[in-house]
Amino acid sequence: MSEYLAPGVFVEEVSFRAKSIEGVSTTTTGFVGPARYGPLDIEPEIVTSLVEFERTYGGRDKLVFQDAGEVDNYLWHGVRAFFEEGGKRLYVSRVFTPIDATDERPGCARGGLPGSPSSMMVYARFPGRAGNARVGFTFNVGQSLLSDVDGVTFANSLQSRDVVWIRPRAGAPSPAVEDGYYLALWDAANESWAFVSSGDDIGTAEATLTDLSAANYELRVVTVTVVVQPLGGGDAFVAPDLPLDPLHQRAGSPDSLFAYFAEFPASLSRARTLPIVIRAEDVAAIGTGTELLGAFFDADPNASVSPPAGLRAAMQNSQSTPAERSLAILIDDGDDGLRPFASAYEGEVDSADRKTGLRQFEDLEDISIVAAPGSTFGYGAGYATHAPSIVRALIRHAERMKYCIAVLDSGDNQAISEVRAMRAQLDSKHAALYYPWVRVLDPLTQRETHMPPSGFVAGIYARNDVNRAVYKAPANEVVNLALGFERFLNKAQQEVLNPEGINCFRYFEGRGMRLWGARTISSDPEWKYVNLRRYFAYLERSIDKGTQWAVFEPNGEQLWANVRRTIEDFLLNEWQSGALLGDKPEKSYFVKCDRSTMSQNDLDNGRLICLIGVAPLRPAEFVIFRIGQWTADRKV
Repeated sequence: MSEYLAPGVFVEEVSFRAKSIEGVSTTTTGFVGPARYGPLDIEPEIVTSLVEFERTYGGRDKLVFQDAGEVDNYLWHGVRAFFEEGGKRLYVSRVFTPIDATDERPGCARGGLPGSPSSMMVYARFPGRAGNARVGFTFNVGQSLLSDVDGVTFANSLQSRDVVWIRPRAGAPSPAVEDGYYLALWDAANESWAFVSSGDDIGTAEATLTDLSAANYELRVVTVTVVVQPLGGGDAFVAPDLPLDPLHQRAGSPDSLFAYFAEFPASLSRARTLPIVIRAEDVAAIGTGTELLGAFFDADPNASVSPPAGLRAAMQNSQSTPAERSLAILIDDGDDGLRPFASAYEGEVDSADRKTGLRQFEDLEDISIVAAPGSTFGYGAGYATHAPSIVRALIRHAERMKYCIAVLDSGDNQAISEVRAMRAQLDSKHAALYYPWVRVLDPLTQRETHMPPSGFVAGIYARNDVNRAVYKAPANEVVNLALGFERFLNKAQQEVLNPEGINCFRYFEGRGMRLWGARTISSDPEWKYVNLRRYFAYLERSIDKGTQWAVFEPNGEQLWANVRRTIEDFLLNEWQSGALLGDKPEKSYFVKCDRSTMSQNDLDNGRLICLIGVAPLRPAEFVIFRIGQWTADRKV
C-alpha cells in the first residue's frame, strides 16, 4: 500500500481486468539416438532445419558399430522426415556407448606433433568416425607495426605476449637486434616494450622498443590459422589468426590457440560447434609462444606432417616470410563405438551435473513430443535385449514430464502377431505406437529403404497442430515422403490392430499414403485418443504457466475471483475456437474456486484449490450413415 505523508495529488495505476493465459506450443519435439558426431553431455540447442542438424551432428552417412556393423543413420532420417512432414522445432540428444570405457576420450580421433618436446595433442572434440580429419596449421605474419613520430618509435596495436617477428630492413646499418622470433612483453615498471626470444622474463630481454626504428626494422605479429577438414568430406572449419602464446589475453580473457580449442571453451556455442580439442600432455614443455612456434617447426617430417624439417631455418631467412608456411596433423582412429545400450538412452547425471540421453530433456519444459527413431531396429533379433528397455524408458520419461507424449516405433519387419505381442506388454496414456515402417528413397544410396515411423509421425503432429489445432486427431494425414510401407495392410487387418491401440499406416487408392489411427496404448478408455491426451497436456501446461502470478498472493476471495476469471477467459476462447463440446459455454466447461473447493485446513496450509471441468471433443473415428427406403407420402 502506498504511503501518503504530505498533501498532494497522487496518480496510481490499477488493473480492472483478469490476467490472460497464453496457449503453449505443442509442436516442439525431442529426438534421442546415435549420430555421426556432436555433443553428448551439453545442453541441447534447438534445431530448426536439417542443415542445422548436420552442422552439429554430422551428415547422412551410415554408422559403423563394432558389434552390429554398418547400420542406417536412423536419427538423420528421422530428423529429415520430421522437417519434411511439417516439424518446426527440434531438440536432439546424441547417445554413445564406447568400446573401451576406460579410455580417457573414448571413440575420439587423435593425433600429435611427432618428435615435439611439447607433446601437443589434437583430439576430435566428440567421438565418432566423422571426427577423423586433417588439421592444418598455417602461420600468418601481419603488417609491420612500427612507426616513428618525432624520433620516438611506437608499436601500434601490439599486445602483451604477442609472438613477433623482428628483422632488419634491406640496406639497414649493422643491426643491433638479430632477425628472429620474440615474445613481446609489456614492462609496466618502465612503461615500455621488451622482446624476449626464450622464456618470459623481462630481465632477459634481448631488445626493447628503443632499439628499433621503423626505418631500419620490421616488427610483425605471428599468428596461426587452424583449418579442420573432415576426411569423410564436408565443409572445413576455419579459426583464423589465433595468438600462439598460451597466456595471451585480449580484453582480459584468454584467446590463444589453446584457450580457443580448450576442453571447456568460453561459451556453450563454441562447446557445441568447435570440432577439435588442442592440449599439451606436458604443459611445462610448451613454454611461451616462441617455444611453441619452434616446436611446430621442429616437428619430424612424415606422412602426417609437412613441410620438410628445414622449415624453421627457411622461415628465419631474412629474405623469406613465414606467411603461408604450414604443416598438418592427421587425427584418426575415431569410432562409432557399440550400438548404444538402453542405459545410454536413459542417460545419467555426472558429478558436474552434466546430463546425457533422455535426462537432458528433463530441463527442457517446452518439449511435448519425444521419440527415439531407429531404436527398435532388430527388436526381435540382435537388439532384443535393449530395444524393449528403450521403449519403456521413453514411456517413463513422458509420464515423468507430464505434458509430453512418447511416439513409439514398432520393430522393423514385424508380422502382425509380433507387433500385437509388443503392444500387449505396454500400457500408458502418455504413449502411442505406430506400425509398420515407412518406405522412402534413401538420398545416400538412391535406393528404396524402410525407415521407422516416429520421425514422420512427430512431423505430422506438428503439421496437424499448425494447420488445424492440437484438439484435432493427428490422423487421416498424408505421409509426404512415403513411397509405400513395409507391409500394406487391409481393412480386416486394421480391425485387429486398431482396437488394441496400434496405429496403422494405410494406402488408399486415389488418396495416397496416410496415417490412419490416433489411439494411445492406454487401457483406460478415458484416455483412448492421442488428441485428447495432447489437448489436456496443452490445457494443463497453459494454465500452469499462465497462473504462476498467483503464488504467494493473499489467499482470499479476491484472489479466487481473479483465478476464476483468468481460467474462464482462457476456456471461453477455447470454446469459441471449437475445441470443446457444447452449444453454450456453461455446457462446455466450469471453473470453481471458492470455499466449496477448499477447507479451512487447506487455507491454513497455504493451498488454493481450483476445480476445472471441460467437455473435450473426441474424433469421429467411426462415421456411420444409415440409409433406408421410404415412400413419398410417409413422414420422417
